[in-house]
Amino acid sequence: MKLVCSQSELSSGLQLVSRAVAARPTHPVLANVLLTADAGTGRLSLTGFDLSLGIQTSIAATVEVSGAITLPARLFAEIVSRLASDSPITLDCAEGAEQLQLTSLSGSYQMRGMSADDFPDLPLVQTGVPIRLEAQDLVQGLRATLFASSGDESKQLLTGVHLQLDPEGLECAATDGHRLAVLRLPKAQAAGEPFAVTVPARSLRELERLLSGRSSEEPLSLFCDRGQVVFLWADQVLTSRSLDGAYPKYRQLIPESFTRHIQLDRRALMASLERVAVLADQHNNVVKLSVDPAAAQVQISADAQDVGSGSEALGARISGEEIQIAFNVRYLLDGLKAMAGDQIVLNCNGPTTPAVLSLAEDPQFTYLVMPVQIRQ
Repeated sequence: MKLVCSQSELSSGLQLVSRAVAARPTHPVLANVLLTADAGTGRLSLTGFDLSLGIQTSIAATVEVSGAITLPARLFAEIVSRLASDSPITLDCAEGAEQLQLTSLSGSYQMRGMSADDFPDLPLVQTGVPIRLEAQDLVQGLRATLFASSGDESKQLLTGVHLQLDPEGLECAATDGHRLAVLRLPKAQAAGEPFAVTVPARSLRELERLLSGRSSEEPLSLFCDRGQVVFLWADQVLTSRSLDGAYPKYRQLIPESFTRHIQLDRRALMASLERVAVLADQHNNVVKLSVDPAAAQVQISADAQDVGSGSEALGARISGEEIQIAFNVRYLLDGLKAMAGDQIVLNCNGPTTPAVLSLAEDPQFTYLVMPVQIRQ
């Protein structure tokens, strides 16, 4: 293998695929990144794969001799990142050898690698008709739901985001058992059959980062088969296992109607909650909302035992009777940060039944939060 490529493109490509390199590999080669040079296409392909998540990208290169080798991902990335950005990089490895020489304007480095034959194949499922999605639609759906997935590995299915496509559009949903985020994208038109799949949040965070990192009008192709999901976009590939099992019927958790509707300014509510959270964090993360229709205001308060207490009042448009309802302040803030509008509506029935936050101007995003029971 012999080629010349750009330092900046190689460095950014390595940063991208290194996110799929195993931190504690079960086999030494999984700590490496796979380099594959192709003289026919004039591309250098970079691949990281930890047997669960795989990321592959390619960069333009002047390839004299095709070939492949795996190199220690962390060491290789750190060396390349420290080289001058205006310096072309030459990578040279004799056929069958497991040592590569890197040459730049500032000097040369030798790195011992492992044979490309030892590197596991990416499960590139490309059978059947791909589902095509607009990349920005998927980014929007992931940003609105990823935060609500569970970090508890014992709740395996809830550590993912459920993606569902039907003739009415794309729906993304995530829940950890205490809150539920659902975004419906009715304009998301996709070529392909209706489908539903649950993908680990870790894989989708990397996908969201990959899609947000560069702009391209090219649609994304999605393949699902035998426990694997493959996302193809521009010259990048992300593969992930899917999560087995039937995702909870989350639509049944959302109340059909509400007796109380409280409309508030989203930014003002966030600011108040963040200030009161300083005290709530000292005790149990609980904030209490006291809704007073007569005064047209909501009082937000926190009482941290043996530390102190605080409260703030916000003006609100209120429909329904007065109520006192408490929440985990972090759950409320997570949902509000995932929204983009100015006015939000808090819909609820009672102090112990699910409450739903939604945007006044866009009902497509639903954020359900379970209240915390207040001890009187």
